[in-house]
Amino acid sequence: MKLDIQHTVLGRFLEYVKIDTQSDPESTTFPSTEKQKNLGKVLVKELLELGVSDAHMDEHGYVYATIPANTDKKNVPVICFCSHMDTSPDCSGKDVKPIIHRNYDGSDIQLPDDHRVVLRTKDHPNLLEQIGNDIVTASGSTLLGADNKAGLAEIMDAVHFFMAHPEVKHGAIRILFTPDEEIGRGVDHVDMKKLGADFGYTVDGEKRGTMEDETFSADAVTIEITGVSIHPGFAKGKLESALKIAADIVASLPKGRLSPETTEGMQGFVHPVTMSGAVEEARIQFIVRDFTVEKLHQHENELRQIMEKVLKNYPNSRAEFIVKEQYRNMKEVLVQHPQVVENAMEGMRRAGMEPERHSIRGGTDGSRLSFMGLPCPNIFAGEHAFHSKEEWVSVQDMEKAVETIIHTALVWEEKA
Repeated sequence: MKLDIQHTVLGRFLEYVKIDTQSDPESTTFPSTEKQKNLGKVLVKELLELGVSDAHMDEHGYVYATIPANTDKKNVPVICFCSHMDTSPDCSGKDVKPIIHRNYDGSDIQLPDDHRVVLRTKDHPNLLEQIGNDIVTASGSTLLGADNKAGLAEIMDAVHFFMAHPEVKHGAIRILFTPDEEIGRGVDHVDMKKLGADFGYTVDGEKRGTMEDETFSADAVTIEITGVSIHPGFAKGKLESALKIAADIVASLPKGRLSPETTEGMQGFVHPVTMSGAVEEARIQFIVRDFTVEKLHQHENELRQIMEKVLKNYPNSRAEFIVKEQYRNMKEVLVQHPQVVENAMEGMRRAGMEPERHSIRGGTDGSRLSFMGLPCPNIFAGEHAFHSKEEWVSVQDMEKAVETIIHTALVWEEKA
């Protein structure tokens, strides 16, 4: 079916990235930053203006909306499309100045606000697939926020299409926009009963035409260390610094393996992300990642053994090893519902792409949603080099993502 899409995705995207929605992993509130709701309010306003009458944001900052079914078929599954509103704490998202590089010619892109920030094709080989397209970057002083405001804009453009074309038949479509995905809390307070969807898709992937149906399984490990504090002038043979114990543990991690900088593909890792403390008490926080829970536990056991070996040198100190589950590999759920992936891949074909199935060395809201009863793979949004000042997205890729969303909904209706 040839779709008459009057794209609004670029205009929406350029406005969304100007709103600072950075999340904060140290915050104890939900959402972690109140400013994420500023974008939520904009999205609700736009949805209502498009005629989506039930659009609203709840007290936790989630945006819910429904495009009602317009088909005569009675058994069309309810499909959800989901993206997150927050941007990464790893790089500033304040005062983003998006730049459109029209008709990209394949050369390196130097960003004006910091000439040290250059998008080199040797570092970003996917740029060479974009010759003739329009590339959006930030200005060099912030990230862009394509992760995941590209997804937001793409879903909103698809909503715009459906509301403008009631003659195009589809089942009920649920929209979910979440806060705090970047800090692993994105679905902590999702009301699954209110959402009321049977299957879902996060729109938060990278390269055009990709479908991610396998993610890391993830745990967080915290080592809480209690040392022996004493006045340093009288410390010989008595002082056992918790901070030095923490440093010894980090220094004892494997050097040539099991770290993000030494692994790729299907290899997992143990990664220290913060270390804090003083002489008496210190804390190290790790993230542990692999594609199977068995390997995840193997990595945790190795880390525990490292901790115990280090502690033998500090006989009067102790440490607590705390494991917290974060998310699990969505493939464990998706293999039970193969039509979820198949229908989206058919949607990509109808949008003129040959789909590629990938594993992602990370996770999305869909990882946890899948285990909460909503099988939810991840489809591409076109974002690249996320969490950095070199982040970029192609306008044409965003438009293809919009077409994929629309076609996928139509496939579900046709196959019902």
